[in-house]
Formats: sequence, structure tokens, C-alpha cells
Amino acid sequence: MIEDDALGALAALAHPTRLATFRTLIRHEPDGLSTGELVDKLALTQSTFSTHLAVLVRAGLIRSEKRGRNLIQRADVSALKALMVFLAKDCCQGSAELCEPLVAELTCC
Repeated sequence: MIEDDALGALAALAHPTRLATFRTLIRHEPDGLSTGELVDKLALTQSTFSTHLAVLVRAGLIRSEKRGRNLIQRADVSALKALMVFLAKDCCQGSAELCEPLVAELTCC
């Protein structure tokens, strides 16, 4: 990931609605949620939500898939991984033990 992409992703996530959207979609991977389900879960209006969704899509954090008549929104887990690696890349400065707590915290059950 290059710095401009990281800045775009961080800027996209720097809003409560967009952060909540992304976190909700991460919890629903790999199936994703339809746009309507996402709007309902976040208690938003469709018109308000479409702007936030567009920002996340432009930042490469969310992908939309057409399934029948529904648009399914999915978090791009590889984009999240790239952002996290970009942020932590130089954290250990050659001493892996410095990053062990971070890696342990990120290890899923």
C-alpha cells in the first residue's frame, strides 16, 4: 500500500457512520449484507447512507456485488490487511518481539 492509498482509507474511516459501516461489514464477512440490511442495522436513511457508502467504495474498503436483485456490500479484508501492515510495517525496527503484542491482539479466535 502506498501512502496516498493509506491516507484515503484513513480519511474514509474518519467518520462515525463510515467506521460503523466498515466494522459491521467486517463482522459479516464473508457473506456481506445487502444495502437494505446495512441501512437497517445502522438505523440510517438510504439517501444519507449512499454518500457514506460511495466514500468507502472509492477508498477501496468496500466492494459491492450484485446478487439477484440485491446489492451485497462486503468489506475488502485484503484492503484492511494492507492498511494494517502499512501502519505497523516499521513498528519493530528489526526487533520482532516489539510487535508480538500487536500480532497477538490481532490473532482471531
